[in-house]
Amino acid sequence: MGLSVTISAADARDAEHILKLQYLCYQSEAELYGDWSIEPLTQSLDALRAELAEGHGLVARLGDEVVASVRGRLDEDGTVRIAKLIVHPRMRRHGLGGRLLDGIERHFAAAGAGATTPAKRFQLFTGHRSEGNLRLYRSKGYEQVGTRELGPKVTLVTLEKAA
Repeated sequence: MGLSVTISAADARDAEHILKLQYLCYQSEAELYGDWSIEPLTQSLDALRAELAEGHGLVARLGDEVVASVRGRLDEDGTVRIAKLIVHPRMRRHGLGGRLLDGIERHFAAAGAGATTPAKRFQLFTGHRSEGNLRLYRSKGYEQVGTRELGPKVTLVTLEKAA
């Protein structure tokens, strides 16, 4: 009998598991850009816990193991900033990233999500060479709205869609 993946809200007890998974998942991004100082690889456990407390996170579990995660936060202008969508390397290409993205959007689009300002748009970013990420986001209706150079090796692509 196989295990199925379940998606649920993340809480402070998940923070350490998310941080370990984040470190594993961003190794390929660091290698792609030749930069191991990217924020997901240097983020502290306290900073991650603060992100979860300030916004909303989801985790995907295979049995008891956290195998994917995403975080989001609603700004006062109605922009939901989605960040750190991660999927364990062995679980990629099975639709988990898309399911998490749909789930975080549903959370913030739902009436009564605890927000005083309704979500007007969803926004996220990824590196310019991260073709898999760009392909996923575009398939979910996100369009490029800007770029920002972080240095000689990395340009961030900002994508958005209406809520």
